[in-house]
Amino acid sequence: MLPESLRDAQVVVIDDIAPNLRLLESGLRTFGLRQVQAFTDSAAGLVWLQNNPWDLLLLDLNMPPPTGFDILEALKCRDGSCQPIIVITALNDAPNRRKGLQLGANDYLCKPVDLSELLLRVRNTLQLSLASQAVQKERNALEERVQERTQQLTETYQAMLRSLCRAARYRDDETGNHILRIGESAALFAKMLCQSPEWVETIRQAAPMHDIGKIAIPDGILGKPGRLTDEERQVMSNHARIGHEILNDFQGSLLMEMAADIAFHHHEKWDGTGYPQGLKGEEIPLAARIVAICDVYDALRSERPYKKPWTNEEIRHYIHEQSGKHFDPHLVALADQLFDHLEQLQASLSDSNGQVLDV
Repeated sequence: MLPESLRDAQVVVIDDIAPNLRLLESGLRTFGLRQVQAFTDSAAGLVWLQNNPWDLLLLDLNMPPPTGFDILEALKCRDGSCQPIIVITALNDAPNRRKGLQLGANDYLCKPVDLSELLLRVRNTLQLSLASQAVQKERNALEERVQERTQQLTETYQAMLRSLCRAARYRDDETGNHILRIGESAALFAKMLCQSPEWVETIRQAAPMHDIGKIAIPDGILGKPGRLTDEERQVMSNHARIGHEILNDFQGSLLMEMAADIAFHHHEKWDGTGYPQGLKGEEIPLAARIVAICDVYDALRSERPYKKPWTNEEIRHYIHEQSGKHFDPHLVALADQLFDHLEQLQASLSDSNGQVLDV
């Protein structure tokens, strides 16, 4: 007899010979199984299998269509460890045995079958099947816990970035709505590049951290109303390295890794004349190349104590002039399609309208 833990397993039998079917069904129920579905109509049996949960299938091969081979083919994508199939057939030649096993049968028995032996195979197979199901259930539960933990970590990183952005605002008025415009404009470029929705959202949140290193720059330089001297400019350039150091201790987080890359490399130039590493071309991370063009656009379009804002057409001309020099030529081509959207962002998140949104 079966142990109690196996008696509610759902067993399906398909055999077009009615006496064979009755013998198998009777033997299974006598063995202790409570849930037995029996079909002489193979088509009806296949439909039932495809629409109901089951734990074991006993299957004849030589039947009117769909044959047992057809059913094996139709069920080939199942999890064979959790839904095993035992073939019971009169086809006793090696080619058919190989074909049945290749199509996914877990066991192959040839008629006439010793019922006692078959029932022992049913017991052993069910034990393995239900154990596999328990392992799969535990694996699914573990994956859910991992996903929950990953989401919690992501939310923690996002909250930390928002806090750092707020700290940057207190240090530099320029980084108020400017950092929000950078995030939104970077996301526009990412969408145009057909990046995944996850990547688009990541750069939207990471890009505002591009100048976080400025929190370590002396007030006299950071708040200077006029142009910087060469020496002051050298001090200011350290913000890229400092920003990278601030953000680079969070391995395993795509958001933090991208933010660190952007902070470190958004002043690199396509032709290799930028800083801090003098990278060129595609050596520069894509996210940093995107933020580079967004940052320059926003800086030129914004009013500063030492300059008036450039017009959209002036910026368009300058960016084209810098294609292949400062900027990735492919991104410059995309910018042509985005200038109107960037102008709308400039208006909706203007530094002068008093509106400051959270990141």
